[in-house]
Amino acid sequence: MKTLGIIANCRKARARDVVQEVARCAARQGIHLCFDAETGRLLDRADVPGEAEFFEKAEAVLVLGGDGTLLRVARDLHGRATPLIGGNIGGLGFLTSVAEEDLARALECLAADEFDVERRAVAECCVLQGDEEMARLRGLNEVVVARSPTSRIASIHLSIDGGAVTSYLCDGLIVATPTGSTGHSLSSGGPILLPGARAFVVSLICPHTLSSRPLVVPDRAEVIIAPGDGMEGLVLTVDGQTDRALAVDERVRVRRAEAPVNLIHLPGYSYFAVLRHKLGWRGSHVESAVERS
Repeated sequence: MKTLGIIANCRKARARDVVQEVARCAARQGIHLCFDAETGRLLDRADVPGEAEFFEKAEAVLVLGGDGTLLRVARDLHGRATPLIGGNIGGLGFLTSVAEEDLARALECLAADEFDVERRAVAECCVLQGDEEMARLRGLNEVVVARSPTSRIASIHLSIDGGAVTSYLCDGLIVATPTGSTGHSLSSGGPILLPGARAFVVSLICPHTLSSRPLVVPDRAEVIIAPGDGMEGLVLTVDGQTDRALAVDERVRVRRAEAPVNLIHLPGYSYFAVLRHKLGWRGSHVESAVERS
């Protein structure tokens, strides 16, 4: 790899120091760096390309920040195949799996082409009013339709592949990708899906009945979410970062996007090790059993 793009969360207190250290390591490995506009301003760089040119020049993009930063960059790709590698400033994330102290090793691996690329499914949601498409959004984690803080309990109708499922009374409904199954969906009682699973999870936020349970659906299915009769005050949120109020006559269609997001993992990466760390799973024989296998 010869050209690496850098996008940093410039609101992080140590962002400048980390980016400068990455630049020094990249120079030792013979890797040319290009920066997005915000990161370029952080370093007082004048040679900053536009977004389209940035993603065209970069063979891969190192995202420095946290999982939220990587989710934003994943949406900014708009379906481009440019792979992302997440470096966490300050800790370890589910997506930003390279700790700050391992960034030098990450650059060595990139320079030597010693890494794996994993395809992650993306949820594409369209806001429809009749037959007219009002908005189209992409989310690597999840699509949420929920009541606004000032509205009453939500009435939400769900259908899958043209078949009516039911109408829920709840605070909201989540459609999560395998990547997002460890986020809000997990907090709402949903299962964890392995990244390669060809499925989405439909889970509820605070359902008003004990019989409501999460649904695991094929990711080739078409999920339609619509306000119940006369229901006002619903809000569509994608990846916890993009909000849009829904009109009473609008509905949301969710299905797997054609283009995935490609994530780079370094040698030795283990999804289960990340789960054990982030979720606090403990067991006296876990490490030794993994080593024996």
